[in-house]
Amino acid sequence: MLENGITYMHEHTTIDLSEVKNDEDCHLDVFPETVKEFQKLYQKGVRNIVDVTNFGMGRNIPFVQKVAKETGIHIIFSTGYYQEKFYPIQVFRETREQLAERMIKEITTGIKGTDAKAEIIGEIGTSHNKWTETERKVFEAVVIAHKETKKPITTHTSLGTLGHEQVDFFKTNGVDLNRVIIGHVDLTGDADYILKMLKEGVYVEFDTIGKENYMPDQVRADILKKVQDQGYMDQILVSMDITRKSHLTYKGGLGYSFLLDQFTTIATDWYHGRID
Repeated sequence: MLENGITYMHEHTTIDLSEVKNDEDCHLDVFPETVKEFQKLYQKGVRNIVDVTNFGMGRNIPFVQKVAKETGIHIIFSTGYYQEKFYPIQVFRETREQLAERMIKEITTGIKGTDAKAEIIGEIGTSHNKWTETERKVFEAVVIAHKETKKPITTHTSLGTLGHEQVDFFKTNGVDLNRVIIGHVDLTGDADYILKMLKEGVYVEFDTIGKENYMPDQVRADILKKVQDQGYMDQILVSMDITRKSHLTYKGGLGYSFLLDQFTTIATDWYHGRID
């Protein structure tokens, strides 16, 4: 159950992708600084954060539970498998049914021997312009787990690619599309591409707000205006996808509050023509 208030739909309280990326910055594990950032979010009305860290991503349940206790923010846990280059070994060894059972157990019993239960399946990903055989097996396992538990699904698209293919996969496999969230679509920079997905009934995420090295925020705002004009804003979810120490304010990064402090104000100005 969500608390009344603002929800960040795609975040990581702690995450460790440093081994694959060969970059210690990708090990986000700074408890005091995370608490400070989340306390600021609470003051601004944020009450829920969907943490999409799952198998193979350095998930640390006690760490996240302590952050939630210190800040008052309700953190939603996830289950699933991210993207092939980050998969733990069991993904390659086990069948889709076995992988589904692992996810179902985390939803119904708890994660890693704790009392924390997953409330959403994700983030599950495809590679950049490529859907590997093992990634497809994971998606098939997710369909099994979803149909058993009825939990919503949230995905990762690499730079926005294969979003349409993900929608088609879920549609073909009988998943209710209004229980599906397609992630990182803002990185396409393509309003028509996004609108096609919205017309199918899925939710989509503009979840890399502030990452202008990938896409200028003005492009995001312009697309959101087109989505609003077409009447699909109720299917838009937003977040920042903080994954590095350098994303936090203590390291000079934008921090989790940028979305509320800066982007929403700037986007409103663009909507009303006050910024060229």
